[in-house]
Amino acid sequence: QVQLVESGGGLVQPGGSLRLSCAASGSIFSIYAMGWFRQAPGKQRELVATITSGGSTNFADSVKGRFTISRNNAKNTVYLQMSSLKPEDTAVYYCNADIWVAGRGRYDYWGQGTQVTVSS
Repeated sequence: QVQLVESGGGLVQPGGSLRLSCAASGSIFSIYAMGWFRQAPGKQRELVATITSGGSTNFADSVKGRFTISRNNAKNTVYLQMSSLKPEDTAVYYCNADIWVAGRGRYDYWGQGTQVTVSS
């Protein structure tokens, strides 16, 4: 079994920063792409940023220049550093990972979500 556990969400004022972390654990043989998605109330889940095992990154236009994504392959962990936060960044943020599970195959996993609220 594989689990993704997120941490780092919370309440922050506009212009502030937060760092999200997501650690994968379990019978992991290899992790391919990892990423972050978010879902605001009444809206569809949308991609925020992704990073490949080799370090190539991709960002939604709405967060380019404000968010960075990184990963520690030795710790099976992905990070999202969010800066210059805006009220429209308020959402539940979900971690996602494409994982080869030992003895089973390749699957897509999601974390439980962590709330980020940007408000004064």
